[in-house]
Amino acid sequence: MSQRLQLTLFVPPQQAACIETIRQAVNPLQYALIKSHLTLCREDELEPLDTALRNLQQVKHPSITIGFGPAIRFAEGKGILLPAIEGLPSFQVLRKAILKNIADNPRLHQAHITLLHPRNATCTDAIFAKVQQASLPMQIQFDTISLIEQIDGGAWTVLEQFVLDKG
Repeated sequence: MSQRLQLTLFVPPQQAACIETIRQAVNPLQYALIKSHLTLCREDELEPLDTALRNLQQVKHPSITIGFGPAIRFAEGKGILLPAIEGLPSFQVLRKAILKNIADNPRLHQAHITLLHPRNATCTDAIFAKVQQASLPMQIQFDTISLIEQIDGGAWTVLEQFVLDKG
């Protein structure tokens, strides 16, 4: 059995609808595995997990608002993502608080929302043109951090949630 864990900021439902419509149409396999999200900490950063969870329980951090740029292609044009372009200092401060005593200078994570993952779909010029015409949210407020798990490549499930301070 293989297990993967990560900390994720799921796109709130009211803003996720248009993103999910696109994901379901252009990348149904990834759509079935996980909802639209912004990865906060990857599995290799969460060891030891008990330290990360203890830090999460003690974090007093406000909700994060991230601004996104237009969709871009990545992975040699095979994938599509929405790059985070605003709110990144707050995102990095939150990562640093969670990874305290694990990685005091965590790597700079390039925050984004994946619309088409090249692992299980391939972007074409027609697909990219369709995504570029879609009305996607330019700014999203994230209030909850989710600890999620994937077993043997299956769908990700939420194990625990941590609510950020709303203000």
